[in-house]
Amino acid sequence: MIVLGGSSRQSLAALRAGLDSALKGVSAGEASAISNDLFIALNAMDSSTGLRRALTDPSRDSASKSELVSDLFKKLLGAPALSLLGIAVSLRWSTPSGIADAVEQIAVEAEATAANLSDSLDRVQSELFLFSKLLIENPELRTALSERTESPTAKRELLKGIFGSKFAASTSSLLFHTVDPRRSRNIEKTVGAYTHAVTSRRNRVNAHIKSSIALSDGQAKKLVDSLTKQIGQPVHLNIEIDPSVLGGILIRFGDEVIDGTIANRLAEASRALVS
Repeated sequence: MIVLGGSSRQSLAALRAGLDSALKGVSAGEASAISNDLFIALNAMDSSTGLRRALTDPSRDSASKSELVSDLFKKLLGAPALSLLGIAVSLRWSTPSGIADAVEQIAVEAEATAANLSDSLDRVQSELFLFSKLLIENPELRTALSERTESPTAKRELLKGIFGSKFAASTSSLLFHTVDPRRSRNIEKTVGAYTHAVTSRRNRVNAHIKSSIALSDGQAKKLVDSLTKQIGQPVHLNIEIDPSVLGGILIRFGDEVIDGTIANRLAEASRALVS
């Protein structure tokens, strides 16, 4: 799990909002391309402590850091990824590694979006969990994929030889990125971090609805359309009937909550009377 603290946590939230905007209306292939571009930038950050420091140096203004990003990556990356990196360097990070952690998080979430658009997000989540179990149960495989003397290309060939096309395309893409050096983190922790990031995106596109009564097909479709427009990608509803909400609905997706229940309005009115 990628854990960010302090200002880095707030900056990740802002960067994720930028990712949502970049992913609105894209195809699965385009989302995957954004993910791959972000991983290219991440590999550069992971290979240079000096670069991470330069991109997070609070004494440098955002314009100079954005210029550095452009000079380094404009010939390698597409416009969406460049824009996201521009947002990243404009934010404050608790440590130089914080920006790499955040870029890694949104890179995985972009690939998870590709999976969501191709209706394979649940499968990707399950396959990453399966792979983490295989690493635990097969020490030789874990060692082979962790060996620092072997190149990432050789490790990817090993993955291809073992798993072929058994996994979803997005799963294979993410697993290929786990064998790159990741700031001294081992492969088990990297797979765990990617599983958590996929879950974060899945929670964002699987909205949990509480309602006192069942929604009609028309109401459910209208809600799906509204949330899809807001998030910018297909949303799935999990509807729970809960008489305690009295009326209206409560919507939870990811870290966001929209409470339009009568119970909440009554509670707000009660607090207003007391204050």
